[in-house]
Amino acid sequence: MARTAAAQAVAKATRTPSASKRAASAATAPPPPLAERLADALAQLRAASSTSHRDGLARYAIPTERAFGVPMASIQAIAKRLGRDRELAEALWGSGWYEARLLASYLDDPAEVSAAQMDRWGRQFDNWAVCDTVCFALFDRSPHAWRKIDQWAGRRGEFLKRAAFALLASKTVHDKAAPDAAFLHGLELIEAGAGDERNFVKKAVNWALRSIGKRNAVLHAAALAVAKRLAASKDAAPRWVGKDALRELNSAAVIARVAAKAARVPVRKAATKAPRDNK
Repeated sequence: MARTAAAQAVAKATRTPSASKRAASAATAPPPPLAERLADALAQLRAASSTSHRDGLARYAIPTERAFGVPMASIQAIAKRLGRDRELAEALWGSGWYEARLLASYLDDPAEVSAAQMDRWGRQFDNWAVCDTVCFALFDRSPHAWRKIDQWAGRRGEFLKRAAFALLASKTVHDKAAPDAAFLHGLELIEAGAGDERNFVKKAVNWALRSIGKRNAVLHAAALAVAKRLAASKDAAPRWVGKDALRELNSAAVIARVAAKAARVPVRKAATKAPRDNK
């Protein structure tokens, strides 16, 4: 008996740790140094890149001087592997690489994003894709988002002003608890900003108008009224914003969707359509 007990004790002491114990140990281990994590993240982006994808970015008005050429699906897969890491997100943003900045928006923690960080990153937006991704994946979940929508809507910089309306459009999707009053105020900002003739601004203004109009019946009616006023403008930019929004908001699909929401009846998804061009 004594020999058996001793043998069991030796076996237990030399037993290989289980997978769950190894995972728990890894979870509590300190992360590698930031420089190492940054180098690894950039290496993963380079490994997922292709020259053909990089060359294709120019067709969408995305600068390629600081781009690897990584598809969005690959960026999101890398983000999933890396997990939340605010320190790494800041380092990736600072690297200046296009895909690194997209990746940063998925790694950062929106609850921890400060108003100062939003302003700092926003001032560095240099293309619509970084602007929209950061707004949709990170900034719109920040507690400072509504205040930044108000502030940025009046800014002169093209991509910072676009960010106000990209944030507003993103809020229609992700902020389920927001009251109608917040979006009604957003419509005021849209009407005020619709005269901006710059392509990347007016496309975002239009995007926000259409998005608000699809949220519910009350906002649909309010967005239609704004779109009609803009469509009647003598100026080209607001007239385009209004007429384009009217086409979608008056469509049978949108009317049915809004009616179904009002009746609390789920809408069966139709065949997948190509996404609207908001750039």
